[in-house]
Order: sequence, then C-alpha cells, then structure tokens
Amino acid sequence: MIKAILLDMYGVIIKQTGDDFVPYIHRTHPELTAEQIQSPWFRANAGEVTSLDIWRELGFTEDPEELEKEYLDTLELNDNVLDFLRSAQGKYKLALISNDSSGWSRYVREKFQLNQYFDAISISGDIGIKKPDERIFRMTLEKLDVPASDCLYVDDRVKNLKATGLLGMHAVQLNSRGEEYTGTSFATFRELTQALEEGRLETSEATDLRPNVTMPSFL
Repeated sequence: MIKAILLDMYGVIIKQTGDDFVPYIHRTHPELTAEQIQSPWFRANAGEVTSLDIWRELGFTEDPEELEKEYLDTLELNDNVLDFLRSAQGKYKLALISNDSSGWSRYVREKFQLNQYFDAISISGDIGIKKPDERIFRMTLEKLDVPASDCLYVDDRVKNLKATGLLGMHAVQLNSRGEEYTGTSFATFRELTQALEEGRLETSEATDLRPNVTMPSFL
C-alpha cells in the first residue's frame, strides 16, 4: 500500500528539466563550452560552492543575486502539479528529493510556496549527496518513517528511477525528458492522479513494472 510519494523537482514539479541552462548562458557568453558552464553548476548542486559562485565563475560581472533571480524567474510549475499536491496532501506523506543548489532550491520553493506540501525535503546542495546515490533516498525514508515498499517515487530521469527500484520503491516516470523507460510512465500529472485514484499503483502488478532487480526493502 502506498503511504508516501516522493517527487523530483526539475522535469517533474518544475516544467523545465534543467537542459535550458547551457543555452541560457550562451545568450550572453557563447564562447563558453557546455562543460565550462556545467562545472560550477554541478559543484553548486553538490554543495561545494554556492549558487552565487556559479555566475562569478562563469565571468559575469553583474550582481549575482539579480542574475540568479532573472534566470530562476523563467521557470514554471508543471501543469496540474499544485492540484496533484493538494489532492495528495493528507492522503500520503510527501517528500521532495532534488539535485539542486541550496540557493536555487530555496528561491524556487519559496516563490511557488511549495514547502507547505512536504513532510520531508532533501536537497543535494544542503547535504552534499546527489541522486542517484542511494544515501539521499535512505535519508528521506528515515525522515518520512515509511518503508521503501510503501513509497512511490516520481522522476523524469531513468537512472534515478532505477536507483529507487533497487531500494524496493514503486518507481514511475513523469516523461518530460523523453527518456525511454521500460517501467510505468505517465505524460502528465492528470494521468498519474487518475492511476492513484483507481488504485492501479497499489497492486502487485505495479511492483512488477519496476526495474527487474531483487533487493530487500530499506525499512
């Protein structure tokens, strides 16, 4: 029985997957390679530098707080995600697990008033552990105090879905990235909501759609 739902941020709660960041920087700094742009971004997501350091390391001379706000204000919530969260709240424990810098995550969560929906929040920039490292999932399960077998994890990236399958969670894809996934996949939150309401993710058949591995549940 599903008692908790754990959600990714980018490509799930937020419409953008993060793939727009390199093109966004190229508007003003076309000379930078993708690797040069991603390096400080990835290190901020790991908690090694702050989100403001990203802009400084990329050679921007303007106020990094203003630059950060300008970029983050381009982000949008995914369609029907607030309806999903409001409907799920009270029926399930809810958690957010995101590979993100502390500053960016805090700004986005406050802007869209997301904190109120979650019983647990695990941000890679806060704890220095990124998905698909199983430790970030285990830490979140501890916060929720729910066994992995009673959790549904929603992500757009297949590598993260496979990691939660190894822990014994039900893993479903919100397919915003177009990655091929052999398990259960939904195009929209409306479809996911309907599947939950109909109990299609509570059945043993739903477990069979996870990655084909046999590992013990966490709790």
